[in-house]
Amino acid sequence: MTSPLFDGSLGGGAILLLVVSLTIALAFEFVNGFHDTANAVATVIYTKSLKPQPAVVWSGLCNFAGVALGGTAVAFGIVNLLPVDLLIQGGSGEGLAMVMALLIAAIIWNLGTWLLALPASSSHTLIGAIVGVGLANSALPGHSFGAGVNWLKLAEVGLSLLLSPVVGFTLSALLLLVFKAAISDPTLHEPARDDRPPPTWIRAVLITTCSGVSFAHGSNDGQKGIGLIMLILIGIIPAHYAINPATTPAQLRAAERSVGELDGLIGRTDGTESLRRELADLGTVLGRSTALKDLPTADRLRLRSDLLHMLKSLEGIKNREGQTAAALDWRAIDAHRVHLQALTEYAPRWVMIAVATALGVGTTVGWKRIVKTIGEKIGKTHLTYAQGACAEIVAMTTIGLADVGGLPVSTTHVLSSGVAGTMAANRSGLQWKTVRNIVLAWVLTLPVSMLLAGGLFLTLRPIFASRG
Repeated sequence: MTSPLFDGSLGGGAILLLVVSLTIALAFEFVNGFHDTANAVATVIYTKSLKPQPAVVWSGLCNFAGVALGGTAVAFGIVNLLPVDLLIQGGSGEGLAMVMALLIAAIIWNLGTWLLALPASSSHTLIGAIVGVGLANSALPGHSFGAGVNWLKLAEVGLSLLLSPVVGFTLSALLLLVFKAAISDPTLHEPARDDRPPPTWIRAVLITTCSGVSFAHGSNDGQKGIGLIMLILIGIIPAHYAINPATTPAQLRAAERSVGELDGLIGRTDGTESLRRELADLGTVLGRSTALKDLPTADRLRLRSDLLHMLKSLEGIKNREGQTAAALDWRAIDAHRVHLQALTEYAPRWVMIAVATALGVGTTVGWKRIVKTIGEKIGKTHLTYAQGACAEIVAMTTIGLADVGGLPVSTTHVLSSGVAGTMAANRSGLQWKTVRNIVLAWVLTLPVSMLLAGGLFLTLRPIFASRG
């Protein structure tokens, strides 16, 4: 399909809005780069394993690779926390206000904590903003307050806020004690000196773990920017991006078959009447389309709406206790659901490259403030080789396992609390004022980002209403 930027379908105002919106989204990823990735490079810089500029450039490249190779599962896992009625508002003022509120709230909180040199989680900032928008939307006339918000996911995030610092602190402290018992070399347990290079093997460990943490940050946090940019594209150019423009006629026919199979798998079980109606409507739209380019704009938007409602209904039935959920073949249902998700959960290659570039470039600037906090201000002594290695090993391992299990764990929380754990285990002492400030930033991230995003959504909604 021809790009809508060049086919004459967009007016000057829409193009300007698109450029401004994309610039704000990429600015979020740029800020995310120098805010969060400072955690990954702090240990290699303070242990003299790498000089600052090579360290941040290398971390930026690893972030770029993480975004480019990480896919889109995390991106849409976060986006789908939003209520369905906001996700289907393609081209409406409500949808655009939602995206702008999310982005501006996240940037404000990230920049604020960066100016105070406090490590804070961009992931939790964005999740808080999403919940805030959802609550604000549910407070509008005609809605039920709190309806549509994914409270189960919010509970998981709240639990991770409590547990991830404990995990990072405890495991890093224990690993340092193991290091001290197993390796008697005293140089590993002293702060780095300018006139002495680190031991080769510990330097290799630190560089490897820094690379792993940076890649994981890109593959997870970078995807959130991808999801937000897709919301922008769907909001401003719904005719082109509501359904994957790369969808082939064969894929449309396969999607139609999946709808028929799902209808058969659901059967006439109790509590599935609404889902069966959604499947019937979806089958009708797919049945009269021979190719995506021939599908009218109204049908593309209807197809997206039907898909999102159907997927939400399936999720609701699966999570419902009772005989209906237990009686269904969820292995077969999930296989068809994944097939249909590909129609709406996608990202063009240029979006992934743009986000990867913004995140990678952001990594190379603005890192000094948070690096200094982690390296010098958490403990009363500077970071040692062993402390840096233990904190990075725990962070890389914990984040990797969390990715596999789909758990919302913060790179910032695990690593900075890991550094604190090694300081405690080494009896170096903690700077409690800094620790209290960091904990306060963690505690405030969700409520502040919720209030910011919710207030911005209610403010911007009437401004963008003319596009509805």
